[in-house]
Amino acid sequence: MSKKSQVTYSDDALPKNVLEDIEDVCKKMKLTRAQKQKLIDAVNREYINSSFEPGEAVGIISAQSISEPATQMTMRTFHFAGSVGVRVTLGLPRLIEIFDAKKEPTTAMMTLYLKKEYNTKKHSERVAEEIIEKNLRNFITSVSLDLTNKRIKIKLKKLKKTQKNDIISKLRKRFKGYKISPRQNMLTVESKERELSVKDLQKIKKKLLDLCVAGISGVKSTLVLKEDKDWVIKSLGSNFIKIMSFNEIDVMRSHTNNIQELLEVLGIEAARNTIIKETKSTMQQQGLDIDDRHIILVADIMTFSGEVNPIGRYGVAGMKPSVLTRAGFEETIKHLVRASVRQEEDNFNAIFDNVMVNQQVPVGTGMFELIAKLGEE
Repeated sequence: MSKKSQVTYSDDALPKNVLEDIEDVCKKMKLTRAQKQKLIDAVNREYINSSFEPGEAVGIISAQSISEPATQMTMRTFHFAGSVGVRVTLGLPRLIEIFDAKKEPTTAMMTLYLKKEYNTKKHSERVAEEIIEKNLRNFITSVSLDLTNKRIKIKLKKLKKTQKNDIISKLRKRFKGYKISPRQNMLTVESKERELSVKDLQKIKKKLLDLCVAGISGVKSTLVLKEDKDWVIKSLGSNFIKIMSFNEIDVMRSHTNNIQELLEVLGIEAARNTIIKETKSTMQQQGLDIDDRHIILVADIMTFSGEVNPIGRYGVAGMKPSVLTRAGFEETIKHLVRASVRQEEDNFNAIFDNVMVNQQVPVGTGMFELIAKLGEE
């Protein structure tokens, strides 16, 4: 950009990313210098009007802005996801899952996008079929218990040699203490160390039938949809770390609703972004429009420690430094006893503890003290 076309921004402290967006818009719309300055002034006014004043109780405002519509305007709804026939948790139950930081959502799902060269119906259907979990029971015609010799007999379907070898390899890897003996289409499984009881044989039989020998463990079913120009795979069940090994999958755009899994695979920033995305999506499905900053603040509070903490007595509420604030949430006696044993002090820097003792809360005008130097009489 030439020096003539450059505009000197005011010192009203617009964020760097906003200034960059303004530059992009000006280039795209080919705005003149005067039009560009007019746009900057308009954005500046909106930015100042939407800013919080010093001393604003942003935490309480965010809590009220999310909880009031979430509890009063959100239904306990569920949705059947197309031909997959899965009841997907939405509405209030889904919000509870997010803010309680549950390890496993009721309905774990992935949305998978394909790379540009594989973005066709044929490739998407092939990948969707490949990632479905296939247990040993899908490749056998019968299974029986040989009570005389204390072993299990499995009759396989007619399979390719490579498929059969893969199955035998996975069985031997999973059941290391057992002897796997293949003979044509028959497999026998028996213990190397001890004679098995009937009860042991029944347990091993169940484990054998449930063993994942093809596809991705945890992916129960898939559905291929077209969204705009993209062929998208929706899956019931989530195993994102295994999905990343598929060359056809565009990992940069694909995502899962399992927040704890993303924390382990991609880190805390990915988990934070998923909390924001899932909360916004759940609210929008109910026709609710909440300022993004409220949701972002809650996501930041849940993840600032490097882990995903629930909003509750075992998470954010239980981590408060104020003794009375912790005691005011569900477990009063426990926190008061612990504080007395540990000789903890409450400095009355929070809102709730000051409310309890009828003192001025440290928000708004209560945040500041006026110091005046009076003249001599």
